[in-house]
Amino acid sequence: MENQYSDITLLLEGCAANNEKAQLTVYNKYYKAMFNVSYRIVNDSALAEDIMQESFLKAFSKLDSFSGAGTFGSWLKKIVINYSINELKKSTKYRMEALNENTEVEDDYEEESASYTNLKAEKVLETIQSLKSNYKIILTLFFIEGYDLEEITSILNISNENCRTMMSRAKESLRKKLTQYE
Repeated sequence: MENQYSDITLLLEGCAANNEKAQLTVYNKYYKAMFNVSYRIVNDSALAEDIMQESFLKAFSKLDSFSGAGTFGSWLKKIVINYSINELKKSTKYRMEALNENTEVEDDYEEESASYTNLKAEKVLETIQSLKSNYKIILTLFFIEGYDLEEITSILNISNENCRTMMSRAKESLRKKLTQYE
């Protein structure tokens, strides 16, 4: 009976039938990996936990859309990545709004210099937000979240070559837009 839920196909059939034991087994099997995927994107453990929970709920409710063409783990990972990227976009938007509300120019030279730097950073953030979605995501992951190209390749599930090309084009697009403002 302990091997009853060892085969993922049987587990997924159980999950589709709302078998809580099967769902818990699938959850326990993929929990850590999916949490790590989300955490690498959003860089916040509480948010990654929420995203992971929502992802499992969506996966269990949408099992009929899992075609079986790939592995269940890769299908679930795409759900987690999509939720994480959406949350990252919301988070970046919030940070930009917070920057807009908190930017003040003081008379003191050091604070003026810091404010000028903040204004430049704010302009870069605004410009990144104005780029095409895929450019915005890759630049946010690289510049704001601090991921390297290898990590971004893994997060976005794209090839190394595609990642490098997209990064190059995104940086060039950002550079062109920033020079328009000067």
